[in-house]
Amino acid sequence: MKGIIKIAGFGLPLLLAAAGVFSWPAAAQTPVIVPIVVDTAVPIVVSAVKPKPKPTGLDKFEGFVMHANNAQITVRAKGNDMAIRTFPLSEPASEKMQKIIDQGGYQYGDKVTVFYEPATSKAIKFKGKPSKPI
Repeated sequence: MKGIIKIAGFGLPLLLAAAGVFSWPAAAQTPVIVPIVVDTAVPIVVSAVKPKPKPTGLDKFEGFVMHANNAQITVRAKGNDMAIRTFPLSEPASEKMQKIIDQGGYQYGDKVTVFYEPATSKAIKFKGKPSKPI
């Protein structure tokens, strides 16, 4: 025990002085620079798919006729049986519908595509072959 007290009395200041002399000065760590690996493989495009041009500013609704007259057409969506939309017809579309009605008209379940203005839901034109009248 006497040896520890001797070291503590005389050796401790000497030990602290030696630690200050022989230690490195404090400094901030330098950032490690990691090289960024860039993938240089570019996919090869075999053929680009070009979308079909649609009439300007018009949306398309595909489905099956539920009811049609010379003022409006009601269509059930192709993929969703719960989506049913009624479109009022524009003047040119109404004239075309009247010609179709004179020949027998659309029957329930006929396939049609309606091109309409999204703001007013007014059918500008429609496409589809009417089935034979009953």
